[in-house]
Amino acid sequence: MKISRFAYFVLRLPIALSLLGHGLVRLPKLSGFSNWMTTLMAKSILPSALIVPFSYAVPFIEFITGLLLLIGLFTRQVLYVGIALMAVFIFGNTTIENWEPITSQLVHAGYMAALLLLLPYCSSWEDIAARKSL
Repeated sequence: MKISRFAYFVLRLPIALSLLGHGLVRLPKLSGFSNWMTTLMAKSILPSALIVPFSYAVPFIEFITGLLLLIGLFTRQVLYVGIALMAVFIFGNTTIENWEPITSQLVHAGYMAALLLLLPYCSSWEDIAARKSL
């Protein structure tokens, strides 16, 4: 069973906008976001030498991941990046025993995993062209 490209776009839309929005609101206040994350993770077992650069990278990763999901470029690779990002968030939150956001991060990761599983069933441009020629 194939699903249309439009249906797959509609399924990608919520997670794409969530990631895009997270990145978009954080980019203008990049140093403030980094300071917040560094303060939040101060009691973590993770060294600040890892936390600080990661905190500056997160908004860019979220924004680019969301944008690429929205326009449908490199979908498989972007979904892997998004799932990996959620895994890192989950691990970081466990190191400070911050259990509350993990549920949301698991939902994001699960949603992206479902999109990854559905990807082979999405009609390709070749499928659409073949149908038009019939």
